[in-house]
Amino acid sequence: MADTTPQYGVLLYYKYAQITDLDSLFSFYESNCNSLSLLGRVRLSPHGVNVTVGGKLSSLEKHIAAVKSNALFEGTDFKLATCDHPVDDKVAKECGFTSLSIRIVKELVTLSSDPLLKSPEISNAGRHLTAAEFHSALQGTGPLLEKDSPTCNEDLVLLDARNLYETRIGKFHAPNVETLDPGIRQYSDLPSWIDDKSEQLKGKRVLMYCTGGIRCEMASAYIRSKGAGFENVFQLFGGIQRYLEQFPDGGFFKGKNFVFDHRISVGSSDPNVIGTCLLCGSSFDDYSSRCRCAHCRMLVLVCDSCRMEDALYVCELCQKYGKGVQSVPSLENGKTQVLSLQEEHKLVSLDTKLSPQLPWSHGNESPRKLRILCLHGFRQNASSFKGRTASLAKKLKNIVELVFVDAPHELPFIYQPCITESHGECASSSLQQSHPPSQNCRKKFAWLVAPDFNVSGEVDWKIANGSFDPLQYLQQTDGFDVSLAYLKSVFSQKGPFDGILGFSQGAAMAALVSAQQERLKSEMDFRFVILCSGFAIKLAEFECQAINCPSLHIFGSDHGKDRQIANQASRDLASLFDDGCSVIIEHDSGHIIPTRSPYIDEIRNFLHRFL
Repeated sequence: MADTTPQYGVLLYYKYAQITDLDSLFSFYESNCNSLSLLGRVRLSPHGVNVTVGGKLSSLEKHIAAVKSNALFEGTDFKLATCDHPVDDKVAKECGFTSLSIRIVKELVTLSSDPLLKSPEISNAGRHLTAAEFHSALQGTGPLLEKDSPTCNEDLVLLDARNLYETRIGKFHAPNVETLDPGIRQYSDLPSWIDDKSEQLKGKRVLMYCTGGIRCEMASAYIRSKGAGFENVFQLFGGIQRYLEQFPDGGFFKGKNFVFDHRISVGSSDPNVIGTCLLCGSSFDDYSSRCRCAHCRMLVLVCDSCRMEDALYVCELCQKYGKGVQSVPSLENGKTQVLSLQEEHKLVSLDTKLSPQLPWSHGNESPRKLRILCLHGFRQNASSFKGRTASLAKKLKNIVELVFVDAPHELPFIYQPCITESHGECASSSLQQSHPPSQNCRKKFAWLVAPDFNVSGEVDWKIANGSFDPLQYLQQTDGFDVSLAYLKSVFSQKGPFDGILGFSQGAAMAALVSAQQERLKSEMDFRFVILCSGFAIKLAEFECQAINCPSLHIFGSDHGKDRQIANQASRDLASLFDDGCSVIIEHDSGHIIPTRSPYIDEIRNFLHRFL
């Protein structure tokens, strides 16, 4: 009996073009992809689009037809591949193939994390070479070399624009061609590497390649922007994917092509494996277990024999820069413990033949704790927020020091008649009890206040105007300048701080600060933000492109119990941050910071990146 199951596929494409109406394009993708039940990632910027989506093959073909009807996409290279439906839920979720994510971002790919480094003009990108032309160049033949040097490859340099974990399992190799692998963790590290290797690249013909081509567009333009001596830069059109379609046996490409969807990697007919296990050095190239470095979270290759549950791994880059297993805190029972040599042997189940890649050594020095400044929510104070986060502080006590401060705007006490308590505030039990003893109630503060807020300094008991308005936070848009000046003084007097944690309105304040992180350097230096039950305030500070600050977003899921800040409000705030440096944790609890597993483990994982 014939299989009637609809064929599944994955579609990748990008297009650099000036887009004047991002909202309309956003609406098109939202409507089209949802109607066709496509899942994956769509990134829109003023400079173009970058799309990776999966679904029924027939739906993907309909999507391509709809996109092609827009003249904006003329000449776009649509890479459509038939594949199996995602079966590994963990991998599918991590790759974004369990939902549809459409975001407006500053750049399609982030060439540099330095906001002062201006992106090069994409019109200055290197010349495209077809797969056949690229292959001929590596052979030492073809028009690319015949122009000036028809018989040798001495001035030819092959440059891989991908990350280290990608090149581990597959790369180009051609005899007599100098090959450069930058060995970077992330694409934004590439400009610094190019700067360091400028003399090695100057005067050479540079052949660049990446997965599908989009990273080479920006990187090749960056090299060419260096001027005289850097003009001869070429890029593989369609990337490794198009090359393997042209050369099914792999040609000059050895191993597998790492891809950013549930397929994980795509290979040629050549069965040879070039990847090796981090621990034992045996041939291995399967990333499906998603093992990661305990320090930087980069993917590492650990074979089935060496892999153990809850084991800690250290990638080659962290080893190179002096980070070893002995400096990685274990997470057993929520406690941080330094692993002895014997425990390390047991942890990864190795025999006496230890891999030379791993820094096995004794050590008993605990890592420095991260200092995090904590910003409470509206109508709270440092003391109450410290109490609410006691469980979090306890579970992170070996790696984090939490510092609490009151916000600068002092609020009046309010109460509602005949109600014993209202959202954590002391309240009168009747109208006649208009001034309860103030010593029983702690002062309340805010980072942002309503435009009509009385700043006279008189803090007294007031009757509430009505029942609690769950959307009141949208009206609290004043007072940012005062709060910012106050935080500058906190950093000066109580700093330094590694990060800022904000809850509810405190998260909105932390996000506003992170949007100005570059401008605030030297006055407020921090490395990351943690935004819990956050939301965005429509202020000028948010009228910018994607916020390029490492961020952890913790909020209630669609089916959660947070009645004060809706899931969509927190999701909208998360969308303002650069994809490449943000992490999202959705929980099923209320207006809290969850500290049970698996949430606390994910919080620890984020923090370990900065230890």
